[in-house]
Amino acid sequence: MSDEQVRNGIDPDVRTRRALLTGAGAVGAAVALAACSDSADGETTVSPGPSLSDSGDPGGGDREGAQSLARTSDIPVGGGAVYPAQGVVITQPSPGEFKGFDPICPHQNCPVANVDGGTINCTCHGSKFSIENGSVLTGPSTQPLAPRDVKVTGDRISLA
Repeated sequence: MSDEQVRNGIDPDVRTRRALLTGAGAVGAAVALAACSDSADGETTVSPGPSLSDSGDPGGGDREGAQSLARTSDIPVGGGAVYPAQGVVITQPSPGEFKGFDPICPHQNCPVANVDGGTINCTCHGSKFSIENGSVLTGPSTQPLAPRDVKVTGDRISLA
């Protein structure tokens, strides 16, 4: 036995294995935490939800507004917003014209990420869809986004 073994009372091979297992556990924990992140590049897409009135009801306290997804002013002309929890993308291709689409890309069922540059974008594989009719502008998707009926009541947009 060496002096170090006698001094510490621990076999050097045991210390090496312990250090290896501790390091592997730390790496595993870091990988698990990274997997919990919902974006690889740190970019976050935020969809505005319905606003709350003083009464706490979405849409200003009226029953019609309780089902609203957004205000018309939330949807930019030539753009749109993705509402994944409600299962809809709302666009405004021209002033006062609002369209709704399913937020799932038909290519491989990935959720679309955003509406930017006049297109609805799926960042899984790069498909781009028209904000006017959901048609494919850039593949690999070969199928358009399914339409969703939306209605405008005053300044509120809701599913029809």
